[in-house]
Amino acid sequence: MDYKSYIRHMPVCLECGDRIRYGRADKKFCCDECKTRHYNRQAKGSRAFRRKVLRQLDRNYEILDSLIHSGVTAADMTDLMSMGFMPALATSFKRTRTRVEYACYDIKYIMTPSRLSSISKIQNVSVPLQVGTEMSNR
Repeated sequence: MDYKSYIRHMPVCLECGDRIRYGRADKKFCCDECKTRHYNRQAKGSRAFRRKVLRQLDRNYEILDSLIHSGVTAADMTDLMSMGFMPALATSFKRTRTRVEYACYDIKYIMTPSRLSSISKIQNVSVPLQVGTEMSNR
């Protein structure tokens, strides 16, 4: 095999386009920096979506928390939506025989198409925190 055909068959880095001159024949990146840059760019869209959802959940929580502090236990959906509440987002829900109870972190509520009612804090919320063995051995 002559040099020109050897160069022609060398793989190309998926990130920068440089020829990969060493390593396995199926190698995809010329260096660790290109590999990291490539995968970070791929994951950027999903990270942005997750941040957007978390910001909206935080906004919903702030609205519900302000209602509780004001002594309000029910509100019209149109009023809530004008404040920025997004009814499609909740952190959990529990279905009973007659209704569905939603929660945004530690605030629970019952939602109908036109109203939120029974808005209250969940009492005695306890989430078990698990410490990894790596952290506890330090």
